[in-house]
Amino acid sequence: MLNPTTYPNGRSLQLPLKDKPIKYFIRSWPPQAGSNAWIHQDLAIEENHTRACNYIREAASQGAELAVLPEYHLNGWAPDDPLWAEQAGEYKKYLSAYQALAKELHICLVPGSIVERHETEADGKEGFNLYNTAYFISNDGSILGSYQKKNIWHPERPHLTSSGEAPHEVFDTPIGKVGLLICWDLAFPEAFRELIASGAEVVIIPTFYHQGTCHDASPEALSYNPDSEALFLESTLTSRCFENTCAIVFVNAAGADEKFLGMSRVTLPIVGPVGKMGREEGVLVVDMDMGLLKIAEENYRVREDMAKEGWHYVYRHSTTR
Repeated sequence: MLNPTTYPNGRSLQLPLKDKPIKYFIRSWPPQAGSNAWIHQDLAIEENHTRACNYIREAASQGAELAVLPEYHLNGWAPDDPLWAEQAGEYKKYLSAYQALAKELHICLVPGSIVERHETEADGKEGFNLYNTAYFISNDGSILGSYQKKNIWHPERPHLTSSGEAPHEVFDTPIGKVGLLICWDLAFPEAFRELIASGAEVVIIPTFYHQGTCHDASPEALSYNPDSEALFLESTLTSRCFENTCAIVFVNAAGADEKFLGMSRVTLPIVGPVGKMGREEGVLVVDMDMGLLKIAEENYRVREDMAKEGWHYVYRHSTTR
């Protein structure tokens, strides 16, 4: 149930009343093959998909209304292997399977991110682009929205195509107004502001963050603080939910042996993390009190200020819909 709050200029933003909490499932795991070994292995797409479906079923059995998986959960990160791009051509098969599962279990899904291969032709030469895409699948199996990663981390740039200047979009879903971001998008407050300007209540972020020894923090940064990446995530996730009066569902790859940060969590303004994990692989089901968004907006009035004519910051997201 939503409570429309009207501001002096006549615009309105929809904020949820304090009703029954939404039950979310987040799955923190390394996209790996093997049974019970928990050793990270890229390119094991069938095994990873089977494991993902099993965990989604487990979440549904616990009453979860939404299940979220990490970035690159199907075939990991192995762009130098030709098989990785080849597997990306099969994305429709797995997307359809997730749609069928969502309908069967009557659960909403954000199946992490899926690398997609799209064929191209230029100057008579055939080629392809790879997109890193997240989907919101409703509990009836329909796709309500998708998002192609915009802010691509620098080791990804030779391999993936950004969404460029395409706007961030918000989708009406059974759990409220949802925006999708992926991993490094977290570093850009502008991405959040654009989503909030369109009324987002929940921002869902599948990620593939390392502790810093693999692809993320530099040796110089780690020499000052070996936990710099964990500090970045802890502080940024908390700040983003407060400064935007929104809920954040952050789901990362995990597995200490593989140097993944884990730290999957659900974060709400006023209270901060309401459920969080460490670096271990695991499952977490969290009840989210969406009434906290209304309380936060009453306190901070961020959305009210953004909705005013003549708002100070001339971004394209300065017009609130």
